Amino acid sequence: MFIDEAVVEIHAGDGGRGCFSYLREKFRPKGKPDGGNGGRGGSVFFRASQRVETLQDLSIRHILRGNRGDHGGSKNKHGKDGEDIYIDVPVGLTVRTYDTDEIIHDFTEVGETFCVAAGGRGGRGNAALVSRNNPDPDHAQYGMPGEQLKMKLVLKVMANVGLVGKPNAGKSTFLSSVSKAHPKIADYPFTTLQPQLGVVRLPRRHQSFTIADIPGIIDGAHLGKGLGIQFLKHIERTQVLAILVDGQSENPLAEAEKIVEELRQYSSLLLEKPRVFILTKGDISADTVVPEGWFSMSSVTGQGVTEVLHHLFTLVAQIKGSQREPVEVG
Repeated sequence: MFIDEAVVEIHAGDGGRGCFSYLREKFRPKGKPDGGNGGRGGSVFFRASQRVETLQDLSIRHILRGNRGDHGGSKNKHGKDGEDIYIDVPVGLTVRTYDTDEIIHDFTEVGETFCVAAGGRGGRGNAALVSRNNPDPDHAQYGMPGEQLKMKLVLKVMANVGLVGKPNAGKSTFLSSVSKAHPKIADYPFTTLQPQLGVVRLPRRHQSFTIADIPGIIDGAHLGKGLGIQFLKHIERTQVLAILVDGQSENPLAEAEKIVEELRQYSSLLLEKPRVFILTKGDISADTVVPEGWFSMSSVTGQGVTEVLHHLFTLVAQIKGSQREPVEVG
């Protein structure tokens, strides 16, 4: 199940209590203060990992708790700090405040780590409270509570290229033909019910890019119709938009214009991304006139696919500022 939103409560560990104690020795029933400090509470960290793709686990674990610090002991024994906990999250996750939806952190790279809730400071024992003005403290400190926060987690799939088009435009077939991804393919709308990611590896070494198959867009998607804005948000993370139109369409240009308008209605920033228009199913629509500036391909026969991949990779490389040589076609 692809879950891309979750609400969680984070409770970092409380600090341990400081100890109130006096040194006990023979013939010295009450020596100097020797109560140790409490340990710091464990903090809670999020860590971006490739091993996690959805928020399913976090949607089940509504409350995440850190470890409490140990209490201090006599003879100046300090309590052990609570162990920090690290929770793996997907790359592309944004951590937001629950009430105001303000972005606290945005995970964009594998291995990126962020402390979402800090553990509480341990309380000082009476030995640590000794001063010139107070040589015999009559108390020890309680530990401070760890941070407690309620957060909204939102995941946006990260990919170099986002495949955009109406249901049955051939996006899933294209993705499965150029990568090892296995999206569901069938002859009815909305076969893609969740974003699918695939890695395209080109003939030359180290030349690759990622493609995301975004569920089909219909008229009114920006208003929530069909799968609506639930998946339109994933397009925001992509660098290049590949707009696929069924080669059997009576008016490919008009269909493409509707798709672009849906993107604009959702966010005008999407129109700033490079766009590539592709007429699909070229094997069964040989008589269709390909609009000027468009690509035509057939994912079944492979006709035109190499040219499309070449162009997409070149755009991605330009955006990254890469100095890699262009892909050889053929």
